[in-house]
Amino acid sequence: MQTYVSLLNWTDQGIRNYKDTAKRAEAFGAAVEKLGAKLLNIYWTVGPYDLVAVVEAPDDETATAAFLQIGGVGNVRTTTLRAFGREEMDRIVGKAAG
Repeated sequence: MQTYVSLLNWTDQGIRNYKDTAKRAEAFGAAVEKLGAKLLNIYWTVGPYDLVAVVEAPDDETATAAFLQIGGVGNVRTTTLRAFGREEMDRIVGKAAG
């Protein structure tokens, strides 16, 4: 599974409905699982982003579908990053080094 870190900001709609944020996070986790991925964690943050979600997915297409679904509801906008674990980075460095 590949790891994705998504930085989320509430839209005007999302901030108006802030009281439902925990329920929305649960719904996102369930939707992600239906796609074959897993919501590892979600954090509510202070600073330039309102939330950070960490998702594992089998491929980019599945991760993209998950974040399209959450964005399509209209409560958040996402910026998603592909994250590499230690073993993955070791393989990448090995390829780069020849």
